[in-house]
Amino acid sequence: MTFPGSPDMKNTSRNVYVIDDDEAMRDSLKFLLESAGFCVQTFATAQRFLDVLRDLAFGCVVSDMRMPGMDGIGLLKRMKAGHSGFPIVIMTGHGDIPLAVEAMKLGAVDFVEKPFEDDHLTIMIETAIRDAEPAARNEAITLDITTRVASLSPREHQVMEGLIAGLSNKLIARQFDISPRTIEVYRANVMTKMQASSLSELVRLAMRAGVVRDWRAVGGRLRQVKPISHLTW
Repeated sequence: MTFPGSPDMKNTSRNVYVIDDDEAMRDSLKFLLESAGFCVQTFATAQRFLDVLRDLAFGCVVSDMRMPGMDGIGLLKRMKAGHSGFPIVIMTGHGDIPLAVEAMKLGAVDFVEKPFEDDHLTIMIETAIRDAEPAARNEAITLDITTRVASLSPREHQVMEGLIAGLSNKLIARQFDISPRTIEVYRANVMTKMQASSLSELVRLAMRAGVVRDWRAVGGRLRQVKPISHLTW
């Protein structure tokens, strides 16, 4: 399961995305990082990276600060606006500390001054991935569950709400003025689309997606009281 910026669910990511307008620097970093066991893709501009971001697996971004067009600060602002889970390491020139501080305020996990020691950069990247991956993994799971919910038809969604409120097929049928047999069909569709093997699992998935409500039976009808807070896994 992947999403824009999502991690591989089985293995710790070794993906690194290098952004630098200097071709020699891109080639040098690619060689260095691949020698250290990373899977590296390089980009000449921040915009080229952003153009394909949705299709990239989770990994660490290593970007130069000063580039033509969109610079490192501009990239960080775009990544922050898009709620990206990619950790970003900024490369700065000597004396660019004020810019580096601004970058970290915008979400960069660290910065490194050129020229830098090879081991220093690789350790920095490994730390950035290790620290950021759990949150990205959690976000990927939530997005996947939300996508399952979105696949439900309006009636299936209503039936799911009845199920997680603890209502029987008969009561749900009465709620929506349809036959219990039809509810059984909708119930099967809900369990299949949500990939839930049991009612308890369906409840957990719905809570994770934030769609669980607090319902009360009033006069034989289901009435919403208030939303139930999200479940934290």
